[in-house]
Amino acid sequence: MSISKRRLDEIAAMTDEDIDTSDIPEMAEAFFANARLHLPGGQAATGRGANIAGQPRGFSDIPSVSVSYARNGRSATSNELGMRPMQERAYERRGEQYLLIKSPPASGKSRALMFIALDKLENQGLRQAIIAVPERSIGASFDDQPLSRFGFWADWTVTPKRNLCNAPGTEDGKVAAVGAFLDSDDRVLVCTHATFRFAMDRFGAGAFDDRLIAVDEFHHVSANPDNRLGGHLGELIDRNRVHVVAMTGSYFRGDAEPVLSAEDEQKFETVTYTYYEQLNGYKYLKALDIGYFFYGGSYADSILDVLDPGKKTILHIPNVNSRESTRDKHREVEHIIDALGEWQETDPKTGFQCVMTAGGRVLKIADLVDDTDPAKRNRVLAALRDPAQKNNRDHVDIIIALGMAKEGFDWIWCEHALTVGYRSSLTEIVQIIGRATRDAEGKTRARFTNLIAEPDASEEAVTEAVNDTLKAIAASLLMEQVLAPRFNFTPKSAQGGPVEGFDYGEGGYDPARENVGFNDKTGQFQIEIKGLVEPKSKEARRICQQDLNEVITAFVQDKTAVERGLFDEELVPEELTQVRMGKIIRDKYPRLDDNDQEAVRQHAIAALTLTQKARETVLSASDEGEAGTNTALIDGVRRFAMDVRELDIDLIDRINPFSEAYAILAKAMSEESLKQIAAVISAKKMPLTYEEARFLAERALAFKQERGRVPSVNSPDPWEKYMAEGVAFLTRMQQGAADG
Repeated sequence: MSISKRRLDEIAAMTDEDIDTSDIPEMAEAFFANARLHLPGGQAATGRGANIAGQPRGFSDIPSVSVSYARNGRSATSNELGMRPMQERAYERRGEQYLLIKSPPASGKSRALMFIALDKLENQGLRQAIIAVPERSIGASFDDQPLSRFGFWADWTVTPKRNLCNAPGTEDGKVAAVGAFLDSDDRVLVCTHATFRFAMDRFGAGAFDDRLIAVDEFHHVSANPDNRLGGHLGELIDRNRVHVVAMTGSYFRGDAEPVLSAEDEQKFETVTYTYYEQLNGYKYLKALDIGYFFYGGSYADSILDVLDPGKKTILHIPNVNSRESTRDKHREVEHIIDALGEWQETDPKTGFQCVMTAGGRVLKIADLVDDTDPAKRNRVLAALRDPAQKNNRDHVDIIIALGMAKEGFDWIWCEHALTVGYRSSLTEIVQIIGRATRDAEGKTRARFTNLIAEPDASEEAVTEAVNDTLKAIAASLLMEQVLAPRFNFTPKSAQGGPVEGFDYGEGGYDPARENVGFNDKTGQFQIEIKGLVEPKSKEARRICQQDLNEVITAFVQDKTAVERGLFDEELVPEELTQVRMGKIIRDKYPRLDDNDQEAVRQHAIAALTLTQKARETVLSASDEGEAGTNTALIDGVRRFAMDVRELDIDLIDRINPFSEAYAILAKAMSEESLKQIAAVISAKKMPLTYEEARFLAERALAFKQERGRVPSVNSPDPWEKYMAEGVAFLTRMQQGAADG
């Protein structure tokens, strides 16, 4: 007998008075269905905890990293000019010719640009401002704003015909409109990246002299020669006759491709406003969870294990070419809607699907996947963008999308960003997470969940699943770093002392040991580390102060590092922290000298490792974010520093930075799948390379200078033994070359 899930729900809710003999066959089938779903040990047949009633397992059951915040309200506080903290920080740098603003979603980048652009047009001699956005819908972010009402000295106005994001017609016509604007007395133009590219092609860089070029969502630019927007920007910078303001909430690229060349990037003054500052300054949102969940079979059959109909959710289904997809995106959406409840109607005004749950609640679901009728989808999009509904929490409950509702999509009520399948771009993941990190009344907790297919039996599928799993872990590690306070590291010295504005915890600053200070206003750590190498050049100092996450991004995307860090039981941690990270630094910053490369390496490893060690405290904090847990990350770093005899760089290098990630993975994945992954990785363990051996020989030389002896292959210290093996490997290679 076949029995529907909805009927199982009804049977599960029956009381003794409801049952008659005609129900017995279905009840028997329901019993066996329940037995199949709930195997011994709490594991479902799929390898995860499915449940018969269709109720979500609950957010607390999904392994995740949780970061809690103080909700001090600073993010929304405005100064006398009507500027929020990030906008004020950016405005202080308004005189810079090249300005890069790195700031999270919802921090007010669009309005920050308005303040800066008005000053450049009024006080800095620029003729016009051109704002380029990646897609037409984002153009609305630069509509007229009455800034003077809040204290500024001018209002922001855009002549309707100069907002080309609202204009009908072809790109050729819009490019002509750019030309007309350049010849006009109007001061502001808004267009898409594509329109700006075509305009550069037609008119050349010289046509834009003495103008401000503002590029929103700057991560779309790339130093890759094939990236036309990046090429055009390089032309403008080489000509040096424009001002550029670049804005992004996710500066790094998923493919680890630089956004700007090193030469061009040095010309930019950077304003950084961290996720920690933004979220810590919210009024309502106090906790953010980042987690992943593995499933077997079809994801649509497991969706209610992680999709709570009571939470405002954006669900991104997998790309039709991914292994998670069934290749029929419309049927997948139908399956999800059917799992949520009984379809009632399509709202004629909004186009939302109305679905009644088993509990009698009617869900309003926006389907952005259905593209068979453009007019229908446009009606749904218009309803989602209706400014009159922005503050209406009950306007919509769930949004199902594929390629939409990511970048620039503003739904403040979103509590859960649920993504099926791994997204190859870390930038895309950050953008998706940004959909859930808006502050809204009554919204105290938000979550990002990545639903990933477990490996199956075939070797090819296992290998592909391993790659996806490692990428998901990389994204999780990176987001932990992005969400953490900023780290400032200094060497421990006898001349050191407390830094003004930093709280050093109970007992205050201790000159006899390494100290950890925290400034809750700026969201920054000040951490002393014994033996830390300081950067000497301006570029190295900039990297250590602003771009450690760029380095960590490259490290956690290094397959060899992640594979060995998670699954190699014989790993010597220094193989990752010194050898692999050292190679990444040399490849990424070849112009830095040895001292600065080592300084960047140490700072990046320290930031990643301290965040991971602090996680132990974060994970042990109350899952409900009760009083005191907003300091868990800070307390975790302090506790680690206090628990060790000395907080020195050698100690940090001896910690596997992926050990805590494995602890999360082990909770999320079945033991069998973990064994499969370990087997796949161990089968391709690579021998020592010449470059690695040379690096080990250099470390061995430093070891000899420090200790007066060479490293021994018989040493009980695995790192000393590994250095000796590197020297022996290099010696054999050199001997072989000498022997011909």
